[in-house]
Amino acid sequence: MKQIANLLFEARILKDLNRSGYAFLGVGQESIAEHCFTTAFICFVMARLDPETNGERLMAMALVHDMAEARTGDFNYVQKQYSETDESKAVARLTKDLPFGADITSLISEFNLGETKEARLVKDADQLSFILELKKLKDIGAAPADKWLMIVLERLKTDTGRKMARSIMETGWDEWWRHDYTE
Repeated sequence: MKQIANLLFEARILKDLNRSGYAFLGVGQESIAEHCFTTAFICFVMARLDPETNGERLMAMALVHDMAEARTGDFNYVQKQYSETDESKAVARLTKDLPFGADITSLISEFNLGETKEARLVKDADQLSFILELKKLKDIGAAPADKWLMIVLERLKTDTGRKMARSIMETGWDEWWRHDYTE
């Protein structure tokens, strides 16, 4: 059970590690754990919209897709031009001695390859998580978010992802609570 406790502490550290791209955006912040939660929740919704997908696999892949960042940190697009991480080494060390380590390795590999329907949906959920953040920032007046929204929207590959993005873009970030607001 010691390796399980270590895994849980490693997953927990993602709450303390911020995603690095917001520095280049100039506004906003988000921990890796917050991003993974939102991505997993989007996958939960996607699985309900497309019952032919393996919802458990979608959510599991979303939960672990950035686990290596507990060891490597989060590299944004600028940093990746000048530095490299050894994600496979990080994943190998993360999963070493875990009775289900092969499951985590398989999920991360599937995500990175992006060849299965589930991996493509999770990759879109990963981008939709960022789109939600950018849309909120845009709605509250952060001009840099508008520039990035168009770029991130172009990354979507699935019909489900594009439909969800259209709806997100047509909806105010605070509309969910305002439409039921009464004094």
